[in-house]
Amino acid sequence: MTGRIFTSDHRVYDLPPLLAWRVLLTGTVPCDSYTVTFPYQAEMAPVLQKAAGFLGREQGRLTARGIVDEYTVELGSEGLTATLTGRGAAARLLDNESRPVTYEGATLAEIIRCHVTPYGVVTRETADVRADSVYTVAAGCSQWKALSDFCQTYGGFTPRFAVNGALLAVPEKSPQKKLVIGDGDPVLRCVLREDHYGVLTEALVIDKTRNTSYSVKNPDMIAKGGQCRRVIYTPGQSTWEAMRYTGEYQIRKSRGEERIVSVTMPGSFLAFPGDWISLRLRRMGLAGEFRVAEAESLCDPQRGCTVTLTLKERA
Repeated sequence: MTGRIFTSDHRVYDLPPLLAWRVLLTGTVPCDSYTVTFPYQAEMAPVLQKAAGFLGREQGRLTARGIVDEYTVELGSEGLTATLTGRGAAARLLDNESRPVTYEGATLAEIIRCHVTPYGVVTRETADVRADSVYTVAAGCSQWKALSDFCQTYGGFTPRFAVNGALLAVPEKSPQKKLVIGDGDPVLRCVLREDHYGVLTEALVIDKTRNTSYSVKNPDMIAKGGQCRRVIYTPGQSTWEAMRYTGEYQIRKSRGEERIVSVTMPGSFLAFPGDWISLRLRRMGLAGEFRVAEAESLCDPQRGCTVTLTLKERA
């Protein structure tokens, strides 16, 4: 992978050949992150002090883009090196807090205009979503929470980011890429984890102002003997539809961590968040369609290049 940095005074510098790197892509929150290490020379100091953005490419393909959070310079057994660490575009919204505000009949376009655009995040796609009730952004909420709560409550989806940092405020579409991983592929490591802790059997949504409630249940977890209820309070004047969306989202969110597969293979950037993997590992009794939730690519002189895909079952 090659690296390029952008300074706060709008200059561009190509980094020396990278000695090691790590790129974690999630497409949402926790946000994308990266770490790159390269040979350092004293004349780089003024550039690193103003480093504000990073862009990484692998064989001409964009693989990482984000802000620079930190740089370090180290003199050690490997000589003089520098390391850059940063996060993806979601960090701009996570790091900025919104003031309290109440919207009447807000649209997603309005939410993006007020809570996203001012922070340098470009929106590539926007769904046609409108609130049918009062939408309140509470004190202490990040700009990301203001956006994601609106999308989840009134659109039933979670916004995400493309690799180039553009916001995709639309429901996830059919995957453009699908890989098959079977017994004949060079799987270095595979871990299956099934965890029932925190998986909801019921989400009870309550509108305290109107003294109404709406219950959404998870029959699959109930059949397994689970018993875990959450009570969620919504802003006043919530509609039944908004309350149903809130309850269903809480159930889906809790089920998302129930069954996870982690697969490590040689190579890098074999798949991206949102891609689908057809898993056929008979030795582990694993077969099914999985969505890539996270993709971590690592490269260093000792281990070479590997990619670890965190997979979640298709809903």
